[in-house]
Amino acid sequence: MHRQFGTKNGYYMAYLFLIGLFVGILFVNLGHDTWIRNGSLLGAEMMNRLKSSRPAGEGLVGYILGHRLFTGCLLCLVSTTLIGMPLLCAYICYAGLSAGCLLSVAVVRYGIRGLLFMAAVLFPQALLLVPAYILLFLWAADVNRTLYAPRTQLEGYERYSSRFYLKKGAQLIGIMTVVIMGCLLESYVNPSVLHFVLKIF
Repeated sequence: MHRQFGTKNGYYMAYLFLIGLFVGILFVNLGHDTWIRNGSLLGAEMMNRLKSSRPAGEGLVGYILGHRLFTGCLLCLVSTTLIGMPLLCAYICYAGLSAGCLLSVAVVRYGIRGLLFMAAVLFPQALLLVPAYILLFLWAADVNRTLYAPRTQLEGYERYSSRFYLKKGAQLIGIMTVVIMGCLLESYVNPSVLHFVLKIF
């Protein structure tokens, strides 16, 4: 039952992200003038600034670590509240919406080059960050279920037992370790990848 719960939540989260992605794509296409003609997102000026700037990893790592870890800790805290699941669902939809908008703008402006740019923005840190955030969402959903589900669904361990806290604490440390590794890739490796791909713009 516990594994079925995790699988079901994984499907729900994928559906929510895809819904947000679709809505983001729809927003950009319906508001073409606002996003493309009059908007500056991924415009020539922005791309030129990106090409001319190549920040060192030492200047990025503090900001990226702070942002990623703050988001992760916030999701962890939210999961312990009664409204944790609605807020987690809203965040996943927002992430899909943001991805859909950015992807659409990149493709409308640059076609295939836009897809290459988006791939460069995400590589290689997404190889670690995407699985880590999926596990974090599942972790948060499981914590919320454990804290607020009827006691008959707890299956073998008490809601406030030390075993529960130790298990979830160990899982969270593992997830955050992967997030930190992804942040290091984003700070020290991704700028070189992005700079290389930007040569075609």
